[in-house]
Amino acid sequence: MSAPGTLQGGCLCGAVRYRLLDAPMFVHCCHCTECQRSSGSAFAVNAPIERGRLHLIQGRPRRWMVPTDTGRTQDMMRCEHCGTALWSHHPQLGGAIALVYTGTLDAPHGLVPQVHLFTRSRQPWVPLPPGTVAVEEHYDLERYWPPASLARLGAALGATAS
Repeated sequence: MSAPGTLQGGCLCGAVRYRLLDAPMFVHCCHCTECQRSSGSAFAVNAPIERGRLHLIQGRPRRWMVPTDTGRTQDMMRCEHCGTALWSHHPQLGGAIALVYTGTLDAPHGLVPQVHLFTRSRQPWVPLPPGTVAVEEHYDLERYWPPASLARLGAALGATAS
């Protein structure tokens, strides 16, 4: 992954620009039908990072509350001018964690998914490379995330609980 502070991204029109102040905690590729619908594609590649480590350089994204299959809502942050989905806040993680859509990064090529999830709804024409870690539904963070990333997640979620 890139050095801290070097990952930058933004929306299509350039009104919103952001920088990641640290490497993402993990990278996963979600094939659920919600990600397919919200991305307008066959999947979404997400890079979870602490909200405090996502720094806005310019602009202010607009929050959209999007329904999920569980009946809860997910906050999706989009450019108010062009509508590009930049990141979201999953209902189980709240606002402490931003799931950055890696396609909005200027140089996303170094962020290879470490696991593919919800492959039960993967489009049949999307092949997975040999050796890819893939699960039918959601994955167990304890099993797949590195210990340092789990510690960061715990600290971020603990900070919002107090």
